[in-house]
Amino acid sequence: MPETESLRGKLLVATPALADPNFFRSVVLLLEHNEGGALGVVLNRPTDTPLDDALPLWAGVAAEPAVVFTGGPVQPEAAIGLGLASLGDEPDGFAPLLGGVGSVDLAREPDDVRPAPERLRVFAGYAGWGEGQLEGEIVQASWFVVDADPGDAWTRDPSGLWRAVLRRQHNRLKLFADCPVDPTTN
Repeated sequence: MPETESLRGKLLVATPALADPNFFRSVVLLLEHNEGGALGVVLNRPTDTPLDDALPLWAGVAAEPAVVFTGGPVQPEAAIGLGLASLGDEPDGFAPLLGGVGSVDLAREPDDVRPAPERLRVFAGYAGWGEGQLEGEIVQASWFVVDADPGDAWTRDPSGLWRAVLRRQHNRLKLFADCPVDPTTN
């Protein structure tokens, strides 16, 4: 089997054809991708649950909007933290991913994580794919794969992230940013 090129740290942007309600117009940051599968979090699905209610110890570094996000349909009771930190310290409880963005061990006290997160976003659940599943969905044109910007995880306008990510592309993908929600009405 040929080695899979890792998409870790990339964004999956749902194509207009992806009608699954879990992923319609979603933007997924891939936290892991290897031959065994992939795992990511949906960056643009805020809930109404304040982070202060869910994880009060971490509320002091919550990025605005300071709510829990729906990270995906898999294990919605699990919490995944993304933090922004100044790299330099030997990571402990922080796994760097992209430009200061990394996963945070939420089971620890905030003061026990190094480097200390300056911002935090918490996701309930995650998006997951088994071996070869994501690659098949990409071939079927369910996802655009694009470079992530560290700021994507901290957008103050999650509902506009799908369009913003597509608009910044320097190729034909830019055209999809203005695709109507129902393409048959165009």
